[in-house]
Amino acid sequence: MGASDPEVAPWARGGAAGMAGAGAGAGARGGAAAGVEARARDPPPAHRAHPRHPRPAAQPSARRMDGGSGGLGSGDNAPTTEALFVALGAGVTALSHPLLYVKLLIQVGHEPMPPTIGTNVLGRKVLYLPSFFTYAKYIVQVDGKIGLFRGLSPRLMSNALSTVTRGSMKKVFPPDEIEQVSNKDDMKTSLRKVVKETSYEMMMQCVSRMLAHPLHVISMRCMVQFVGREAKYSGLIPHLLGDVVFLWGCNLLAHFINAYLVDDSVSDTPGGLGNDQNPGSQFSQALAIRSYTKFVMGIAVSMLTYPFLLVGDLMAVNNCGLQAGLPPYSPVFKSWIHCWKYLSVQGQLFRGSSLLFRRVSSGSCFALE
Repeated sequence: MGASDPEVAPWARGGAAGMAGAGAGAGARGGAAAGVEARARDPPPAHRAHPRHPRPAAQPSARRMDGGSGGLGSGDNAPTTEALFVALGAGVTALSHPLLYVKLLIQVGHEPMPPTIGTNVLGRKVLYLPSFFTYAKYIVQVDGKIGLFRGLSPRLMSNALSTVTRGSMKKVFPPDEIEQVSNKDDMKTSLRKVVKETSYEMMMQCVSRMLAHPLHVISMRCMVQFVGREAKYSGLIPHLLGDVVFLWGCNLLAHFINAYLVDDSVSDTPGGLGNDQNPGSQFSQALAIRSYTKFVMGIAVSMLTYPFLLVGDLMAVNNCGLQAGLPPYSPVFKSWIHCWKYLSVQGQLFRGSSLLFRRVSSGSCFALE
C-alpha cells in the first residue's frame, strides 16, 4: 500500500581507547649514574637471590575497555547515543518526506495532472507524466507548503519507535561477536556465519516492524487522504495533545502539592515519632499523603483534558464508511479543530464524561424550549 521508510543503518559503535604513555624522567647526574651502573653489574646478595619479575604492564581501565569515554558505544553514553540516532533519523525522515509523499501518491495511481507531449532520445513524440517537482508544486498549490509534510508526525513516531525497539533488543539479547566471512573459510563455515548474523538481524527487524506498523499504516493513510480530501486520520493529534497536557499537568500539580503543602512533621502517633516498642508507628502520614496525591491529581486533570479524548475518538470514526460516523449521527468534519468548534458550540465537549448523571446540554436537540 505504501513505500517502506528508509532505514538509517546504525553506525559502528565504539571509540578509540585512550593511549597510555609516560614521559622519561630527567637525566641522572654523572656520578650517581656511574654508581648505579656499578651496582647493576655486581651479583645480588644471597638473601636477595631470587628471580626479579618484570613489572606488569598497566591494564586499561573498565571505561576504556568499554570503548573509551568519548566513544559512541560506551556504556556511559548509551542513552545519549540512542537519542542521537533517533534525532538523526528524524531529520532524515523529515527531509525525505516530500519525496516519499509524492512517490506514494504515484504508487496508488493518483494522477491529477494530464501528461505533456515531449520527445525521447530518438526524436519521437511521447507522453510524459508530471515529474516529482511538478507534482510537489501541485500539492503546494492545493494544500500550501505545509501540505508536503502531510502524515509526517506518525511517520516520525514510527521510525523513533523502531529505532528504540532495536536498541532495547540489543541490550536484552546482546549479539555475539560478529564473525567476518573470510575467503579462507570453507562453504559450511561461511554459510553458518551468514545464517547466524542474518537470523539475529531478522529477529530485530521483525519485532520492530510489528510494533511500529500501526503508526506506519496511519502515516500512509494520512498521506493518501489527499486523493479524496478526507480527514479520517486526524484523530491522532488531539490524542497526543491530551496525553501531553495530562502528564505535565498531573506531575506538576502533584509536585507542588507534595513540596509545599504536605507537612513532613505530621505522623501517625500523638507523640510524633513513635517509640522503640512500636517502631512501625514511625511511618509518617506525609508519605501516605504523597502516595495518593498523584492519583487524585490524575483524576482531576483527566476531567480537564477529556475534550481531547472525545475529539480524538470522534475523528477516528468520522466519515470512515460506518453509519455512526455519518449524518444524522455525526456531521462530516474537515479536521479535528472543526470537530472541536462544533462540539463547543453545541456545549458537548464533555459528552460521555459522566455515565451516571447525564445532564442534557443547552445545544442538544433534547433541550427544553
